[in-house]
Amino acid sequence: MMKAGIDFDRLLKLRLVVARIGEMDLAKWWNTRGQLGRLGGAAIRRGFPRTHYFAQARSVFAVADFRCSEVFDPPQSVTLWRLPESVEEEFQAHWERCLDQADTWKAFFLELEALKETEVKTALQSFDLITHDDSELFSRLRRSAEGRAVPLPAPFTGTNQDIASLALGFGCGEPGALAVPYARVNNT
Repeated sequence: MMKAGIDFDRLLKLRLVVARIGEMDLAKWWNTRGQLGRLGGAAIRRGFPRTHYFAQARSVFAVADFRCSEVFDPPQSVTLWRLPESVEEEFQAHWERCLDQADTWKAFFLELEALKETEVKTALQSFDLITHDDSELFSRLRRSAEGRAVPLPAPFTGTNQDIASLALGFGCGEPGALAVPYARVNNT
């Protein structure tokens, strides 16, 4: 797996935008209401004055992961919230570095707070998180027959495009109707 090529800032931003869109005050995919919005900031800021944005994010990530696994939990696969262990370990180390530089993330979180868009592709484009190639791949993604999942066409190889596709795949869902994007892990 080529995890060394993953842009972990981009992964964090992709997760944040999808997490915000999925909240109850926007797409209604998981049971948090504005946790990554202004209300969440006001509620958490007092207890975590320097890192409250990351505390908000951690809680929404956990809820999103749980909800996605309730809706569709494919074996030997990855989702945006459950990447291979080696990638998640490296992401956690990156997360710690971000906490040390929390002030540099303030502008991004303020923009995220103001997000009102429920169209995933549009939101990711507005944050400049996807490329033209990512958009092209998105146009080929489809919900599964039962409507609960969005299979990626190729196995997960740990590239930035794989990560972007896992995020973009949420765009195949609709407000109130979560469809979980996933990619198979090639175990050969």
